[in-house]
Amino acid sequence: MPIIVDIDVMLAKRKMPVGTLADRVGITPANLAVLKNGRAKAVRFTTLEALCEVLGCQPGDLLRWEPGDAEDLASMAVDDGQKPVSRDN
Repeated sequence: MPIIVDIDVMLAKRKMPVGTLADRVGITPANLAVLKNGRAKAVRFTTLEALCEVLGCQPGDLLRWEPGDAEDLASMAVDDGQKPVSRDN
């Protein structure tokens, strides 16, 4: 998956334990682990907002996109008929 979750980076910068973050955000440590390990399929904006508030950061500090392989790019079909962007162009 080309979305990288950098919650561990922010936790280290803030010197905050995972359990403390989970308590302050209001989610279970198990759900936080799923999110921070990149196994989550989605994140609610309210959760993202709470993470940013507690960690004093922006959403872009927690999530970033990295291009995958050519198959990942080809699978990103758009509804407006445009061709997916290729790294070869």
